[in-house]
Amino acid sequence: MVVPPDNSANASLENLSNLTAGGVIIDIGTGDGRFVYQSARENPSKFYVGIDANAKALEKISIKATRKAAKGGASNLLFVQAAIEDLPEELNKTADEIHIHFPWGSLLRTVANGDAHTLRALHRISAPGCLLEVVIGIDPDRDRAVLERLDLASLSVDYLRKVLAPKYEVAGFSFRECGEVSPRDWPHLRSSWARRLQGNKQRAVLYFIAEARKV
Repeated sequence: MVVPPDNSANASLENLSNLTAGGVIIDIGTGDGRFVYQSARENPSKFYVGIDANAKALEKISIKATRKAAKGGASNLLFVQAAIEDLPEELNKTADEIHIHFPWGSLLRTVANGDAHTLRALHRISAPGCLLEVVIGIDPDRDRAVLERLDLASLSVDYLRKVLAPKYEVAGFSFRECGEVSPRDWPHLRSSWARRLQGNKQRAVLYFIAEARKV
């Protein structure tokens, strides 16, 4: 099901503590929900939450998730319609993992620029020791206009280490590693975007993993 960003979300989210003994994994900017749906099916002891500001792309897969397990259902999966700046308070300190794969638009701008408000929102939903994984795919030529419109610097591993890491550190996330994902590993990211990227050797796919700590 898709929980809209209003009071009707409370009934579904308040029961998370009864379902999350194996850990909570949150995917922000989940898009068509493919990543969390497949992960939930393969890891029934964990609880998955897919969050996106646009619920339209989630309609089909959210209906599929409500079926019986034998018919493709996933009772350990919940989709929530919300922007990263306005994440439901019911998720506070619940996430053991947060994934942001191939953000675009305003989500890309806030994550790649290290927007302080956004980082506080991410830290708010993080349990102690939560791992935050961000994967960004950029073609410096094809996406030039997008980068300029979003006021983004030229993204590189050096930028992640020297510019972005300190901003995340202030917000309570310590960088553990960062680098570039090899094209041969793109399919393992299990996202619809990763499949579309295949064959575009000009696109750099960067990633970083940070750990939440007390601030």
